[in-house]
Amino acid sequence: MTTPDPDGPLAEQLLRFTRRVHRIQKRHIEQCGMGVTPAQSRLLRTLAHYSAPPRMADLAERLEVVPRAVTSLVDGLEASGKVRRVPDPTNRRVIRIELTDDGRKALRELRGARRAAAQEILAPLTEEQREVLGGLLDTLVDGAPEGAAGHCG
Repeated sequence: MTTPDPDGPLAEQLLRFTRRVHRIQKRHIEQCGMGVTPAQSRLLRTLAHYSAPPRMADLAERLEVVPRAVTSLVDGLEASGKVRRVPDPTNRRVIRIELTDDGRKALRELRGARRAAAQEILAPLTEEQREVLGGLLDTLVDGAPEGAAGHCG
């Protein structure tokens, strides 16, 4: 006999909510009309956090994807003029990725799309509920203590 999973319904709600957030954000990004995918948007946001142009390997590590995935994203963003590949000043074998002016403009527009998506998602909540949700999300983002997580089935 199996034991009922008390967190099962909550886990399902979280997954459904996550899918809804992604769907709404994607719609708002598409409405910007920049031709940027959600994955490219994430790469642009990640690039903005670096003080100097990163290597492809740095981006792959930060995004937690394989380097080939970054290459595909960069190819698309480079073709649209939002990023460019530049040689490393100290090692000619290394290529770095930097935002262009169009990339920075796209980032500003994407921030607006993300804010609009957040407003749509949070619209049903009162100010007090938003504060509670913010605190709960902080707790979930910070995660459980090491060793308390992760086991299959």
